Amino acid sequence: MKWVLPEYVEDILPAEAARIERLRRRILDLFFARDFELVIPPLLEYTDSLLTGTGHDLELRTFKVVDQLSGRTMGLRADITPQVARIDAHLLNRKGVTRLCYCGSVLHTRPASPGATRQPIQIGAEIYGEARVVADLEIQRLLCDALAAAGVRRPRIDIGHVAVFRALAKDGRIGAALEAELFEALQKKDLPAIAALTRSLPKGTREALCLLPELYGGPEILAVAARRLPKIPALSAALRTLRALAKACRVPVSFDLAELRGYHYHSGVVFDAYCEGASAAASQRASQPVARGGRYDEVGKAFGRARAATGFSMDLRSLAAISDPSGRGSKGKNGRA
Repeated sequence: MKWVLPEYVEDILPAEAARIERLRRRILDLFFARDFELVIPPLLEYTDSLLTGTGHDLELRTFKVVDQLSGRTMGLRADITPQVARIDAHLLNRKGVTRLCYCGSVLHTRPASPGATRQPIQIGAEIYGEARVVADLEIQRLLCDALAAAGVRRPRIDIGHVAVFRALAKDGRIGAALEAELFEALQKKDLPAIAALTRSLPKGTREALCLLPELYGGPEILAVAARRLPKIPALSAALRTLRALAKACRVPVSFDLAELRGYHYHSGVVFDAYCEGASAAASQRASQPVARGGRYDEVGKAFGRARAATGFSMDLRSLAAISDPSGRGSKGKNGRA
């Protein structure tokens, strides 16, 4: 059986390929209409460039090969976003705001979730050079419009902000080793572990960290957070950003202040978009996000030029499997796409 493909790597047959291509064109046209410029990074790069500033998680997900011309190690990209950040920082080198979009295959050493393909088709949009909340709001609107263009059913967005935990860790003078342990405990929402790890910390810091896993729900939890968390300037600024996103979002939104996905990569808002599956097979994927994104202001620094950055990406293969081909499946709170 020499023709058998590796596990979680599949051919895309005509009907599915047609759905994916229609969706790709529809979403890219949306990006172009909002003045995003298309870039096409290479499938592989030297690892010292490809993995710069992306953290350990992406390195473990990256296939590595030896370049027969130079003898150097190369990586097959597992995420296009760092490549686009490199293009903005190192090649375009613009001073003002830059809007870039992309679409292409990525490869993962392991499935990102149970049953997922190891060769997603990633499509996304990024804004560089704008540190204010207006960029986060623009990205959120664009994501809502992309989900509407795909026709997904009942989309919702779950939002966090890594600066909440970072501000508490800095204010409490938490060392790197303890911070890493607390990060793991918060990701698991392990309340006994959090209580044990914070036993020696100042009372205010300890109570705030123990409260974080409970700060999950609708926009009302932001008022609870503002009332009960310490009045630290960076933390208060994060809550103001979250309130602005809650007010502007056109689909149902929830917040999780213990969400630290991409903690060593992201620098501010992080979000996942979910939707209802359109069939029994698709609904098995409904618990997995159809889009992920956030702010990552520190990545450009690794390429020699620090730039404010925020954006999102989606897997076209997963999105096509649960989208309405007519593009009429998604409506906002007031019935608007």
